[in-house]
Amino acid sequence: MWTDSPLNSGGPVTTTETPHVLVTGANGTTGRHVVAGLLARGATVTAASRSANPSFDWHDPATHAAALDGATAVYLVPPAGDPEPQRVMLPFLKRAKDSGVRRAVLLSAAMLPPGGPAAGSVHPALPELFDEWTVLRPSWFMQNLTDHHLHADSVRAHSTITTATGDGKVAFIDAEDIARVAVEALLRPDPLNTDLILTGPESLSYQQIAAVLTDVLGREITHTAVTAAEFQRRYAEAGIPAEFAALLARGDTAIAAGAEDRTTTAVRTVTGREPRSFRDFATARAAAQREKTGGTDRRR
Repeated sequence: MWTDSPLNSGGPVTTTETPHVLVTGANGTTGRHVVAGLLARGATVTAASRSANPSFDWHDPATHAAALDGATAVYLVPPAGDPEPQRVMLPFLKRAKDSGVRRAVLLSAAMLPPGGPAAGSVHPALPELFDEWTVLRPSWFMQNLTDHHLHADSVRAHSTITTATGDGKVAFIDAEDIARVAVEALLRPDPLNTDLILTGPESLSYQQIAAVLTDVLGREITHTAVTAAEFQRRYAEAGIPAEFAALLARGDTAIAAGAEDRTTTAVRTVTGREPRSFRDFATARAAAQREKTGGTDRRR
């Protein structure tokens, strides 16, 4: 696994050819920040989503050609909630190569090894198809606790976070830090050609996360421990496909066993910046919410 590389200044692209990057999931948690970062660096961007014009849908191959037109690099966000994304992604990647894409950067997850389930099944295709590639394997997103996610919904509605993680710890990462790494992986003249485990600066249990949220929000937030079976049932009842809910439950079981209790220096090494702490992230989000609502909003 790659661990060190010369730092990039983060300035405008200096290659003779302006990169044209297709960003899938362009309205998503990382995608929108990747789009902004690429544009700030002078790249040409095709921001692909189902609401874009022309639209892009992983499960509709008829939308793929227009999205790939002119692209030399692609940022790959797997279709949300699909436990077998390789069924649509592998044909797309072959089409991308044939259309002139030279560099591919895949958003996967730390819990998904190469050849493993979900996006892990796509990992091996990148070095097989492209001379220039990177697989990003971030830990769990900080945004899960604040944005559109069952954990965040539970914090807002019930002041608790329900997991099957026990006392297990996770080095939560800000999606903006992931996006900064993605921009470097897409634009550096020399490709990274590796997979990167991306984490925040510290490992925290959900009890510790709840304590930080209690401090930041000014109201008590707790952690509710359940079994993996109960966790899976709750996600399935919330509309998550059963197979994907089972995958998430296995993720919590792995956290309980210590699989995510690790930090890496990859964010700092690639971007030259330290990753954001959860306390700083939560404080900034709470301040932004108060400003948005014109006062104190104690729901978040």
